[in-house]
Amino acid sequence: MLQERLQEVEERILRAAGRAGRKREEITLVAVTKVFPASVIHEAYALGIRDFGENYVQEFERKAPEVAALASARFHLIGHLQSNKAKKAAALFQLIHTIDTPKLARRLNEAGARLDVFVEVKLSEEEAKSGVAPENLPELIEVIRGCSNLCLRGLMTMPPWSENAEDSRPYFQRLRKLADEHRLSCLSMGMSNDFEVAIEEGATHIRVGTALFGRRKKI
Repeated sequence: MLQERLQEVEERILRAAGRAGRKREEITLVAVTKVFPASVIHEAYALGIRDFGENYVQEFERKAPEVAALASARFHLIGHLQSNKAKKAAALFQLIHTIDTPKLARRLNEAGARLDVFVEVKLSEEEAKSGVAPENLPELIEVIRGCSNLCLRGLMTMPPWSENAEDSRPYFQRLRKLADEHRLSCLSMGMSNDFEVAIEEGATHIRVGTALFGRRKKI
């Protein structure tokens, strides 16, 4: 079942990349495995997936010993991170997609591990969404670029949920414009319902869970 779903996702990626005149290798598929057991990560790894996204530090801390032997796997934290969990997150993940304050950036830097990071930008007016306001982005970028252990890769955002993927396009376009302004090459945007639009607008990292693994059961 997973193999079939992965093939479908890959075909969707290829079609979107083709429409945008892009190459498949420009796009990293981050398989979102939150709420799923470590056995699912092993199954996906066996099918060639190497990048995995998790939302919660404590949840992944429980899985980490079971996936430690997956030598070339990269684990991405894609959920909101509180600064008091920064040290633990730095030990568990290779990439953090959700830096949204200078305090969090400094805490991650102080943890001592080399990390690739993204700044989460809040482009939606939804109160539930996290991220730095666009007007505060330059200050945060300056702080991160001054952190010797952090490598700033790009920007990340989450548009408001919509069944219509086209509703996400203006948010993706705005994120790309902000990245261009700050000379950042990577864009973490797009999920199961709208990643084709994200690819058309320049996404380099798409975060796909449901389209690969089905609906998550609540824990």
